[in-house]
Amino acid sequence: MKYPIIINKSEYGYDAHCPVFPGCHSQGDTLEEAIENIKDAIETYLRMIAEETKDATVYEVEVSA
Repeated sequence: MKYPIIINKSEYGYDAHCPVFPGCHSQGDTLEEAIENIKDAIETYLRMIAEETKDATVYEVEVSA
């Protein structure tokens, strides 16, 4: 699967986050490192969600903005 990521350069390196998954952030000293690290963060996030929802009932709600 492909997920959008946003990367910002800062004075400390590169900050990365995936807006599809709240709280899924990472960083790296180089752009390449930041990309690899956010990939790992996304994979970890997906495993965590799978574990948390394996015995749960999942519902969807509609919210008007």
